[in-house]
Amino acid sequence: MALLHTVNKSPFESNTFNTCLGLAKQGSTILLIEDGVYAATTGHSVAEKIKNASGITFAVLGPDLQARGLESKLADDIKVIDYDGFVNMVVEHDSVQSWL
Repeated sequence: MALLHTVNKSPFESNTFNTCLGLAKQGSTILLIEDGVYAATTGHSVAEKIKNASGITFAVLGPDLQARGLESKLADDIKVIDYDGFVNMVVEHDSVQSWL
């Protein structure tokens, strides 16, 4: 069962991302939205966790990344999607778990 996880909290202000990552199973996708996009940037320990997460796909909502001026700091292997891509991800996955 493919599960889409959405994380909207900064990993520097909340433990939500770490909890999500710890419970996400192989084949899942973690979509970083709102302040969750800070996890998709380089130069910190969270970037290493993403890099070392095996079997999990990571994506970031482009408009949220742009709104925070973080496009140039995006880590490798993280897919940038727009709102249509967000809708497609929801449709393509069996279930969605929102981490608030």
